[in-house]
Amino acid sequence: MLLTEHAGKALLAEAGIQTPPGLVLEPGGAPVIPPFTGPYYVKAQTLGGGRGKAGGVVRVDAAADLAGAADTLFARQFGGMTPPFLRLEAAVAHTRACYLSLGVSRQRKSFCLTLGRQGGVDVETLAGTPDLLVLDVPPSLVCPDWLARAAFFHLRLERETWAAFESLLGRLFGAVAEYGLLLAEINPLAVTAEGRFVALDAKCIIDDNVVAQRPKLAQFGDDRFATPAERQAAVHRLSFVSLSGRVGLVANGAGLAMATMDALGAAGLPAANFLDFGGTADAVRLRAAFDLLFADPAVEACCVNMYGGILSCADVAEALAKALGDGPGRPLVVRFAGNAAKAGADRLRAMSGGRVLVAEDMDQAVAMLSEVVPSPGRPQAVTGAAICPQPPLNRSVIRRAGCGPRGPVLPGLLDLGPDARVLIQGLTGRAGSAHAKRMRAYGVQVVAGVTPFRGGSMVDGTPVYDTVAEAVAEHDIDLSVIFVPAPGAADAVLEAAAAGVARIVCITDGIPQRDMLLVRAALAGRGTLVIGPNSPGFIVPGKQFLAGIMPVEPFSPGPTAVFSRSGTLTYEVASRLTAAGIGQALAVGIGGDPFGGAGFVELCEMVRDDARVKAVMVIGEVGGTAEEELAEYVQRTVYPKPVLAFVAGLTAPPGRTLGHAGALLERPGGAAEKLACLEQAGITVCGELGEVAGVMAEALCRG
Repeated sequence: MLLTEHAGKALLAEAGIQTPPGLVLEPGGAPVIPPFTGPYYVKAQTLGGGRGKAGGVVRVDAAADLAGAADTLFARQFGGMTPPFLRLEAAVAHTRACYLSLGVSRQRKSFCLTLGRQGGVDVETLAGTPDLLVLDVPPSLVCPDWLARAAFFHLRLERETWAAFESLLGRLFGAVAEYGLLLAEINPLAVTAEGRFVALDAKCIIDDNVVAQRPKLAQFGDDRFATPAERQAAVHRLSFVSLSGRVGLVANGAGLAMATMDALGAAGLPAANFLDFGGTADAVRLRAAFDLLFADPAVEACCVNMYGGILSCADVAEALAKALGDGPGRPLVVRFAGNAAKAGADRLRAMSGGRVLVAEDMDQAVAMLSEVVPSPGRPQAVTGAAICPQPPLNRSVIRRAGCGPRGPVLPGLLDLGPDARVLIQGLTGRAGSAHAKRMRAYGVQVVAGVTPFRGGSMVDGTPVYDTVAEAVAEHDIDLSVIFVPAPGAADAVLEAAAAGVARIVCITDGIPQRDMLLVRAALAGRGTLVIGPNSPGFIVPGKQFLAGIMPVEPFSPGPTAVFSRSGTLTYEVASRLTAAGIGQALAVGIGGDPFGGAGFVELCEMVRDDARVKAVMVIGEVGGTAEEELAEYVQRTVYPKPVLAFVAGLTAPPGRTLGHAGALLERPGGAAEKLACLEQAGITVCGELGEVAGVMAEALCRG
């Protein structure tokens, strides 16, 4: 949750960090007599950057001129939006201005303290110069004395300010820990003649997963920056982002939604929104979803794309039929695959009125939409070659922190079979017990469960223990699958590792990023294999082994490995490979969260010398650096097997979060850089899902 400057300063002030006195100016409000002396600054409150350069910060010397300055700012737009309110604050006289931030770095896979000797500038302009210092910070967020000294001496502050600076750092670290911040940026940080440190500007981001666990933190958010549709979606727990196209989009799973968005864009049918209804669908939520879509006059038709894993297509079809009724309306094209797809399609075909069209696959769905939505012309498909030119041969692949493999060899997955023994943490919960049954039906031995304070009970004949240590004392455990709610999931991973469980699959989503950084730090170098969090698990097809929530229908035994950041795209790609007669030796969903366990690099290393795997298919997404790290590894180690990649979300707007935390395009050009790195490393990039099976067949023939 990105905060306005005003909310960020309120948070920092609560944490004991000095900020200028200030107040809010509302449009059309009565003239304000500030309770502090001038001069003043009047600041447009936005969520975008570049406000100062765009004239969104105005200095006013006399109180009599404040109303005119406010009217001027309210009449302007910043980032395409009129500011809903302004901040009026006192100007602070100072002798120096610096840059200070503490936040999460996905590239460095840690918290980082960043210090610049100049303030009030884009910190990127200081990169690579002696004026900028970046220090890795332990996820405990306890500031070591040496780190405080390094920061102080880098900024070349006066000796007399040491105590105040040390106190500032302590309060900053405390704020990030207490409020679940992903970023606390103070730019500029003023140093006054009296030796005080004052935050003249503030940018704070609270982890959405922390907000979900601590709803009181929502007070720092401001829904005035969301569209009316986005506000309505939040009420119904729908992941919704307004876009500028003509086709409404509904899908389950962020990866599948992004891939569908790309396919629509390539056909000249840009999406009007991103809407992921997740793993549950009832008539009320679906009715709300379509109300959102069709309230937009730009929406000419709607595309529903669903791959039924645990969620039944038949259930979705029934909810959809109830939500839509038999009345007239704009057309819908629906594509079902997976769980109960035929029953769902038959239910929709039985509806009267001809409003709902049922497609057999994604390609046919796009073709149907092209018929019902007039197109101004088909643009060039968005593929690796289209979004960025082929890089020159001497272009060096960007090296990333954590491009393994490093440390001890991780235990493998391919040798797990019917004799492997599985522990379920959270077995007594609805999800844990349901998926334990599915795993048993696939031939997996679920020998024990763990739920604190439920020890001694039984679930479907499986004994339950209070702790993992107790379970391990009674059973040989090869793998633990975690269905523990988000507040306790990271601790459950640590408990399993401490008890000596070598392989851990964490299904839970919504885990705060700091929690997973703590897990990564605690398990570094221990040789424990962690899959997830926010993972569907993995499967060794052919009734060999299943851990997690993956549907078994899309998979068949064969010579390929599929590693994916998206659950629904894992099923989509596997079904396409299976339909083409290409089976899978192993399929793993690594999860889409920013910080997790094994990534593409570790999994590719795992199957590097395994003769059962002839080629690897990687399914990536915009945002993060997992694909770039894979490219560096493949190129540096001269990987001996063909590696293919499909990246979803190439048409995602920069800076927008689409679905889970991993699907964030963090910087303009990020998608282009990602594809360029993959291609230069010799990884074949499939521009469309329809290419995957054919390209894989060619790779297997060559390999």
